[in-house]
Amino acid sequence: MRFTVPTLETDRLILRPLTVEDAEDVFGWTGDERVARYMIWTAHPDISATREWLKTTADLENEYLWGFARKSDGRLIGSGSIRYRTDEQRWSFGYNIRHDCWNMGYTTEATLRMMDHVREVHGAKRFVAEHAAENPASGRVMEKCGLHYVRDCEYTRFDGTRVKAREYELNEGE
Repeated sequence: MRFTVPTLETDRLILRPLTVEDAEDVFGWTGDERVARYMIWTAHPDISATREWLKTTADLENEYLWGFARKSDGRLIGSGSIRYRTDEQRWSFGYNIRHDCWNMGYTTEATLRMMDHVREVHGAKRFVAEHAAENPASGRVMEKCGLHYVRDCEYTRFDGTRVKAREYELNEGE
C-alpha cells in the first residue's frame, strides 16, 4: 500500500514530503561520510546519486518518508521514515540528520511526531528500530521515544559490509 505523506509540525520542525528539488539540501547529509557510516547506505558520491534516490521515494510501499525542515529558517536538515513491517505487524523507523544538527533534539522531536502520526492514523502500538552499535546517540533517541533495548544484532549495508547493531522495541498495551 502506498501512503499519502502529510505535512506535520512539531515545536521546531515541519515534516514534509521530500522532492527531487530538495537534492541540494539532502546531499548535505547523504554525501557526508560522518552520517553515512551509521546507515545502511554508503555516502552519495555526488548530488546526482541523491537525485536518483529521491526519484525512487515516490514508489515506497507501506512507508512514510519526511524531510525535516527547521521552522526558524526553513532549512531542510534531515529526513526520516516509518514503515509498516507487514510480516511482523509492527512499525519500524529510521532517521538521518545533518552532522551540524546532531545532539540538538531534532531527531527525537521528529521521530516522536512520526510515531504519533501512525498511532493516530493506523492505531499503531508496536514499534521497532535498530542503530549501529557505534552510534549510541541514536539509541538515546530511541529510548526518549519510549523504546527499550532488546538485543544485539547485525545489519548488512548495501555494499555488503556487516554492521554490529542494537535493537529496541516498544509494545504499547502489552
